[in-house]
Amino acid sequence: MDWSVSKVSRMETGVRGLFPDDVAALLGFLNAQSKLREELLLLVREGESPNWIQIGSGLPKMWKNLIRMENDATSIYNYEPLFIPGLLQTGDYARAVIGAGNLELAEGAVDQLVRTRMGRQALLSRYDAPMLAVMVDEMVLRRPVGDAGCMHGQLQHLLTMANRPRVEIRVVPFSAGAHPGLEGPMVIMEFLDQPTLVHVEVRSASGFLEEPAEVGSARVAWRGLRSMALSPEESVRLIAEIAGDLP
Repeated sequence: MDWSVSKVSRMETGVRGLFPDDVAALLGFLNAQSKLREELLLLVREGESPNWIQIGSGLPKMWKNLIRMENDATSIYNYEPLFIPGLLQTGDYARAVIGAGNLELAEGAVDQLVRTRMGRQALLSRYDAPMLAVMVDEMVLRRPVGDAGCMHGQLQHLLTMANRPRVEIRVVPFSAGAHPGLEGPMVIMEFLDQPTLVHVEVRSASGFLEEPAEVGSARVAWRGLRSMALSPEESVRLIAEIAGDLP
């Protein structure tokens, strides 16, 4: 069967939804008996939607799936209205964000999540690193997270990352008013030979969306945000200005 290893892996791990055509082709390849074929195809057709949500604890399975998807992606488009995207966070900033949002976690658990978040960033240093386009609300840059040193270090890190050829950072300014990003954060991931996925996360619930309508809606929101955002050059100047104003 002319399937990629990544496609088979996604089907086996449950990261990718099962589709009747794929299951029918696989059952035909395996010469499955007619009765078994009908039963399995019925389960697929009547099964849950290919969108799924998982509630996590500790290091959630969906975090592992997100890391796997990020590593397979050729392009990642990430909008965040509340904090710096994980792929661009410093360790101090990540610790402050994770600790503030998960008050019930022990220090050791926070350390584990911070290490995991920092480990995700290794993909940006690969020779075949994905193109990363990030948009953040201006409030993200102005909200003090951690102490002044933490925030200054985070903004300086953004300026450094903005110089990378495969990283683009844009800011949606206050002057944009109401915009599509008010619906919440989103990550759109494109792949070489697989359907586009949208990752959404709200507190301890996260999920992947792959239905065409959901992906199309996310793309429309991204284009709307991009049209209202500052250019990369203007964004860098604003980030530097805010960093310079910190005590």
